[in-house]
Amino acid sequence: MAGKRILSGIQPSGTLHIGNYFGMMRQAIALQNRGDDCYYFIANYHAMTSMPEPEALRERSFGVAVDFLAAGLDPEKSVFFRQSDVPEVLELTWILSCLCPMGLLERCHSYKDKLAHGMEANHGLFAYPALMAADILLYNSHLVPVGKDQKQHLEVTRDLAIRFNNHFGEILTIPDAYIHEDVAVIPGLDGQKMSKSYNNTIELYGEGKAIRKKFMSIVTDSTPMGEPMDPDRCSIVALYKLMASEEELEELRKNYRENPEFGYGHAKQKLYEKYLEYFAPMRERRAKLLANPQLVEDILQDGARRARLVARATMEKVRNAVGL
Repeated sequence: MAGKRILSGIQPSGTLHIGNYFGMMRQAIALQNRGDDCYYFIANYHAMTSMPEPEALRERSFGVAVDFLAAGLDPEKSVFFRQSDVPEVLELTWILSCLCPMGLLERCHSYKDKLAHGMEANHGLFAYPALMAADILLYNSHLVPVGKDQKQHLEVTRDLAIRFNNHFGEILTIPDAYIHEDVAVIPGLDGQKMSKSYNNTIELYGEGKAIRKKFMSIVTDSTPMGEPMDPDRCSIVALYKLMASEEELEELRKNYRENPEFGYGHAKQKLYEKYLEYFAPMRERRAKLLANPQLVEDILQDGARRARLVARATMEKVRNAVGL
C-alpha cells in the first residue's frame, strides 16, 4: 500500500473523544508515518447538515485542527486542511450530483439512521454522499480509510466515478476502501458504541474531577465484590486494552478472575490512570498549540494551498470534459 494516496476527513461536530482517536485518528497518523501520500481534512461543510451556530462551527473546526495536530499528525508528512478552503469541492459536488440517480441516495442507510436519531431532514443531509464523493475524487485518492458504517458511501463514490468516466472518459480515479478490520467498536460509558449521539463519550483531552467522574460512571454488570468477574464482557477491559501493554492487560484480566479484593471500582481507577498517562504527551502538545493559534492557522492554510494544486488540476480536466 505504500505510495498510495490516502484521503480521510473528520467532522468538527463537537469535542473529540477517545472513540475518534482509536477509531480514526491513530490509524491516520500510522499511515502518514509509513510513507503514504496522505490528505486529511476537517469536514466543516459536512458539519453544516445540522446547521450549528457560525461561531461554534469556527471554534470546533479550529479545535479539531489543534486536537489532531496534538495527537501526532505531522503537516510535513500529510496535507492537512479545512474542507471549505478548497472551494473546488463544491463545483465537483454539483457535477457529480447531476450524474447521481435519486435511487442511489435513497438507498443510503446513513440518512435513514440520522433521521431515526432525530436529525431534521434537509437536502444537505440527503445529498451528503455526493459531497463525500467529491472530497475523495477531487484528490485522485486511491484508498479511503472507512469504518464499516461508511462503506456504503464509498460504494456511492465508486459508482459516481465509474458513471463519470463512462460518460466523459477516464478522468477520475476509482478509489478503494481501506477498512480497519482490527479496530473493534469502541464502547462508551453505557456499553454502546461511543458516540456523541448517545452522550456516552470520554473526551480525548479531559482533565480534573469531571473526567474522573465519567470513568467511575462506566456501566458494569452486578457481580458482587469477592466473586470472579468476566474480563471478556466488560467495557472497562475493552477500553484498557486500547492503551495498555500486553503485560498490563494480562495483569488486569488476572485480577478480574482471581483477586477477591479487586472490584469494578478498582478497575475503573486503573483505567482512569492509564488514560491520563497515555494521553499526557498529547495534552502537553495541545497546550502549546492553543498558545499559538496562528501556527495552527498557518498549517491549515499551507495544507489548503497544497490541496488546491491537485484540486485545480482535477477540475481543469473535469470542466473541459463536461463542456464548461
